[in-house]
Amino acid sequence: MTTARDILKQQILKVKDTQFDQLALEVFNYQATHNSLYKTYLSLIQVHPNEVRTITDIPFLPISFFKTHEVLAEGEGRRAEGSSSATFTSSGTTGSTTSRHFVKDLDFYLQNTVKGFEQFYGDVRDYCILGLLPSYLERSGSSLIAMVDHFIKLSKYAQSGFFLYDHNRLAEVLQQNKKGNIPTLLIGVSFALLDFAEQYSIDLEGVIVMETGGMKGRRKEITRTELHDILKKSFHTKAIHSEYGMTELLSQGYSKGEGIFYPSPTMKILAREITDPFAYQKNHKTGVLNIIDLANLDSCAFIATDDLGRVYKDGSFEILGRLDSSDIRGCNLMVV
Repeated sequence: MTTARDILKQQILKVKDTQFDQLALEVFNYQATHNSLYKTYLSLIQVHPNEVRTITDIPFLPISFFKTHEVLAEGEGRRAEGSSSATFTSSGTTGSTTSRHFVKDLDFYLQNTVKGFEQFYGDVRDYCILGLLPSYLERSGSSLIAMVDHFIKLSKYAQSGFFLYDHNRLAEVLQQNKKGNIPTLLIGVSFALLDFAEQYSIDLEGVIVMETGGMKGRRKEITRTELHDILKKSFHTKAIHSEYGMTELLSQGYSKGEGIFYPSPTMKILAREITDPFAYQKNHKTGVLNIIDLANLDSCAFIATDDLGRVYKDGSFEILGRLDSSDIRGCNLMVV
């Protein structure tokens, strides 16, 4: 029997920009019915689903709820035959409370990550994927590791894989790939890319070098601009790419340079005013980011983050830091 959830999942994977807002409203109505936590939240702030007619009417759930509650749409929650579930957790800092994201259908998440990547970079199978993500590999429950591992498995190149601290081998593969004109993605956490850059000054022009942010307490925090300048100089490349994602989201944003991100097809970014969580900020003005992530069908697709940023008319966005009053999490953004 095909359920409303099944239909929404199919629509989400095929969503076009012109369909996004209408589909977001359908997902809102689904979650207002099937997610008891979100339903209670709507009641407490006195918003009735019938009053919601545009995406700017939709209330966004504070991201902190992922630390304190099970954010889960209970209705129609049976996993599809052959699919697997997962629990993604944030890395956190010592003594801090970590976020938990309960994923009913891991296969759906992985499908969506491929769709998001290929929107900007083309067929993932055509890339040699090299992961330099030691802090993520050293714990369980990382959504980033699940995504990159999936990309590695899809890649047609046998040299794709994770490189924990084996910088010598990583340098060899990068140089061999460059000589062989093999399209290559090097994706790494900021501190690990800096460690690698200090050991090896090699020409990586033509290689996509992508940072995922975060020093994880391993190095002094620096601005994204400073990080990119160091990496560009060491790797002799004109641009450093970036990936924007978090435990509470199942979609990603990507930047091909200069810190300007574009959301994947299942994601839309809005900015709210800093002093009024229910008022929206104008384009190009600094605000706090609200994120619609349609892939969060089984949790909550409407997340009020603690990230400061600017949203531009074309849908792109910039990350400027975090609210001073928000908790610092393990994957905290670099200061700007």
